[in-house]
Amino acid sequence: MRLLSPIKDHHLERRLFIGRAIFCAVLSVLLLSLVIARLVQLQVFDHELFAEKSQGNRVRIEAVAPIRGLVFDRKGRVIAENLPAYQLELIPEQVDDIDDTLQRLAALNLIESDDIERFKELSRTGQQFKPVTLKFRLSDAEIANFAIQRPRFPGVDFQPRLVRHYPHGQLFSHAVGYVGALNTADVQRLDSGRYAGTSHTGKTGVEASKEDNLHGDAGFRHLITNARGRQVPADSSELLESLPIDENASPGANIYLSLDLDVQKAAFDALAGRRGAVVALDPTNGEILALVSAPSFDPNLFAVGMSNAQYGELRNNPDRPLFNRAVLGTYPPGSTIKPMLSLAALETGATNLTRKTICRGYFQLEGNEHRYRDWKPEGHGPVDLHDAIAQSCDVYFYELSGDLGIDNMHEYLTRFGLGSATGIDLIGERGGIVPSREWKRNNFSDRDNQRWYNGETVIASIGQGFMLATPLQLAVATGALATRGERFQPHMVAAVEDAITGARSITQPKSIANVDIRNEFYWQYVLEAMHDVMQGPRGTARAVGMGAPYEMAGKSGTAQVISIAQDDEYDEDELEERLRDHALFISFAPLDDPKIVVAVIVENGSSGSGVAAPIAKAVMDQYLGFGDATGQ
Repeated sequence: MRLLSPIKDHHLERRLFIGRAIFCAVLSVLLLSLVIARLVQLQVFDHELFAEKSQGNRVRIEAVAPIRGLVFDRKGRVIAENLPAYQLELIPEQVDDIDDTLQRLAALNLIESDDIERFKELSRTGQQFKPVTLKFRLSDAEIANFAIQRPRFPGVDFQPRLVRHYPHGQLFSHAVGYVGALNTADVQRLDSGRYAGTSHTGKTGVEASKEDNLHGDAGFRHLITNARGRQVPADSSELLESLPIDENASPGANIYLSLDLDVQKAAFDALAGRRGAVVALDPTNGEILALVSAPSFDPNLFAVGMSNAQYGELRNNPDRPLFNRAVLGTYPPGSTIKPMLSLAALETGATNLTRKTICRGYFQLEGNEHRYRDWKPEGHGPVDLHDAIAQSCDVYFYELSGDLGIDNMHEYLTRFGLGSATGIDLIGERGGIVPSREWKRNNFSDRDNQRWYNGETVIASIGQGFMLATPLQLAVATGALATRGERFQPHMVAAVEDAITGARSITQPKSIANVDIRNEFYWQYVLEAMHDVMQGPRGTARAVGMGAPYEMAGKSGTAQVISIAQDDEYDEDELEERLRDHALFISFAPLDDPKIVVAVIVENGSSGSGVAAPIAKAVMDQYLGFGDATGQ
């Protein structure tokens, strides 16, 4: 009988179990040894390396925006400054329902409803722990209103910041300009290192042209953050002490302008309610004393941010308040060029001091029935060059134009600076046009249009036709008249001051090519005629200049906006206001020692002597110290 084998071999199983247990124990000891060895390496041998890396993960470098430099007038009065203000900010990760929160803020009139979508987009696309600025400057009433409602708005609060402020509002908006929020083009154009932490940059005027000086250099500071990148309080002084030293931002330089606050205000007030521009300068060094374009706007709106509706109202205004007429507006100079053409005619022999013309109120080219009319329908009678300037006789210059010729006109007018940018320290200045035969050939493609016609020379002699100039160019040209040919490049920046040391870099006058007239008496003759414009018995602006406590010189001008048929008669008072002639006036004073030049353009002002001349005199009165005496 065969023996049955046992179902289990307990001895074999025990040996197998003991072997496996020993293997697992040895493996565990080996693995634990590796872990211990690695921990020893990390915590002992590599402690410094990883401690430094750990600290780096906790520390974030944050840019510190520099304080923007201040802007002063020539007497040290503040024109642009930085004021502390409270901004309304939203931290997206702390707000459960951003849309509802924004809607409720709009209901409290703390933000504009039109801006809600933009704020929602900024909240979605930015880092959730970084604040989104909803309003750059809160009024005291808005702060009080929100403070009461704050518990209803978790994640929304107001924070102190510095914002640009223009204490004189509209007064310097085109000269000094304004700062605005950085856009995509600005970010691509500007140095990212210098502009780290900066939200605004100069957009127009001196704020833009001197941006490099005004902005300063960014600094940085170290912040302790958690794993999600949010700032947390430092948990040990040792950590703070181990951080690199923060680098302070370098403030921007202060700018001193040649503008005079009182003269600027006199020009601004005199233009009130009109469209136009005034430029006043010192003819002995080119310093701009006043630069006004009207209507104007409040630059503070751009500095603190405006709603789409507010910007649309400015942009779509038919009076174009954002347009700087003083340096960008080009207008026919009208009769203001007659003193310059008189010097050209005397110098070239096209006329002389005794030549007289019988002014019957119109002029005709030989063989042509078209009548070129004088501003005085009945005519001036017999006039010489002096009378033609003082009384602004168009017929004299119509007749003179044939002898002088368009190319001589072009040569001498460009010597006075007309037809090209002056080089003022502002961005975007426009040049004018002083036509010539060559200019017409280069600017027209059709052969018939390239030909220069005698009639075009006739109307060019009174500053019409193709001729265009900016108010600034007229002021510079008048400065050359006042100094008898000596010319200086116009500038507004008088000095740049280091905000820390106080050291100033003074802008030196820059001489440019003089207007050379061989016979000095010609200067005296023409300037005396300009003096009689304002203070002579038959001058066109004698009603403005008579009785003034100083001697002055000037020249009125008008520029047609629409063409009038030859035989038509019209009353400007019956025309729509925007179809009336532009009014111009150039002037300087005192006559024998010129200290100020003023050029004025009033769009659709009709009369240079009646509308523009009083504005020029108000500006000269203020600068020369007679403002109180004249009621300005």
